[in-house]
Amino acid sequence: MSRPATSISTYWLFAALFIAFFGGCNSSQPPAAVAAPAPAKPLSKPRAPVDVSADYPVMLGIDVLAADGYAILEGKRVGLLTHRAGVNRYGISTIEVLTRSLKFKFVALFAPEHGLEGMRPASENIADSRDPKTGLPIYSLHGKNRAPTKDQLKQIDVLVVDLQDNGSRSYTFTVCMMLAMEACFTHGVEVIVLDRPNPLGGLKVDGPLLDPKLKSGVGAAPMPYVHGLTIGELARMAAATPGWLEIPDTVRAKGKLSVVPMRGWNRRMRWPETKLNFVPTSPMMPDFAACVGYAMVGLGTQLGGFRHGVREQYPFRGISHKVIAADVVLAELQKLRIPGLSYRKVSVPAKTGKPGEGIYVEVSDWEDWRPTELSFELMRLACKVNAKNPFAAANAVDARSFNIHTGSLEWFEALKRDGAKVDLAGFRRKWELDAQQFQQASRRFWLYN
Repeated sequence: MSRPATSISTYWLFAALFIAFFGGCNSSQPPAAVAAPAPAKPLSKPRAPVDVSADYPVMLGIDVLAADGYAILEGKRVGLLTHRAGVNRYGISTIEVLTRSLKFKFVALFAPEHGLEGMRPASENIADSRDPKTGLPIYSLHGKNRAPTKDQLKQIDVLVVDLQDNGSRSYTFTVCMMLAMEACFTHGVEVIVLDRPNPLGGLKVDGPLLDPKLKSGVGAAPMPYVHGLTIGELARMAAATPGWLEIPDTVRAKGKLSVVPMRGWNRRMRWPETKLNFVPTSPMMPDFAACVGYAMVGLGTQLGGFRHGVREQYPFRGISHKVIAADVVLAELQKLRIPGLSYRKVSVPAKTGKPGEGIYVEVSDWEDWRPTELSFELMRLACKVNAKNPFAAANAVDARSFNIHTGSLEWFEALKRDGAKVDLAGFRRKWELDAQQFQQASRRFWLYN
């Protein structure tokens, strides 16, 4: 879906006006001038006693919804946008949880990229189908349609969203949610987001803002690459910020969004601190380590000869180069002295021939770690170790893929022009300032301290 190229400054102007008029997080209504809906508020305390478990201290949105007796769904026709990782804190599928209730009519399922089971390859188009367990239709939002259609939405009163994000802008589930919000707001269907943890916690914000000219299926809003928000908080920000949803402000103002917040989660919690089991969200996102790696090396392995993983192992945590030996890569990485990181050489057995070798990247100090720094150093290193500047030599398809993921045309032009001598320090200073401003603007949509 094409989107208008609105300038970044316009977004920050509106964000500043929001904060100036309403004093940050505790504001209850957006400025009337922008006709935005009031940000979704946490639901009232559940009527049933809260089940506090020492084994699973974090209650996910689906757990809170169930503890509240599904009150907000009562008497409604319900559609569910979810995937394999849409489970409660005990690992039971949200689909199964919802089918147990008789308080509403469960009508349809909607599936994002990778499909309902979460195992289809990245970018593969998926057809509509039917769920063999429930008999419900499964409407694919990564096939001929990227958003629910008018006819599909006629069947439901509310779309429940239960998707597990990984904390990075280019992971497509947040884009899928925003496109679904646009369609629902346009056709008068309520949206309820069941919140889930950001695996990286809620304090790390890093990387370039998305250039509005580069909006696509891997990035729909001007946020830093690592955004520091839960999917529910992102929904709140999207519903209230002009330009984030590609619908008229008058339509956005009438849109109805609720977020069911978690209980027991705070912004310092990374995934391991939640004590929840991590359910793979896609074939290359099997665990928390991959979520960290996606933020850390995903952009740096887009173009330039570096690859994530070592053969079939260590997705997004191991790196190797198509030509350069692992020992050379290791020596170059150690020279960089990137804060918070350490490296070790790993070897992966091969069915035939020599074992695969690569470098495993470890986060040795979480506080010092700047999530995207290694990726941009890998881009600069690619210019150093390749005979030709791979960014200047990139064809149009590869250049576009790199740009829509990275999010900065200015950075790409600088890489093409300056290669290994690119002023990365200067770009990082700008990106850090933008990230700080984004985090401040996003605070009024926070649901957790």
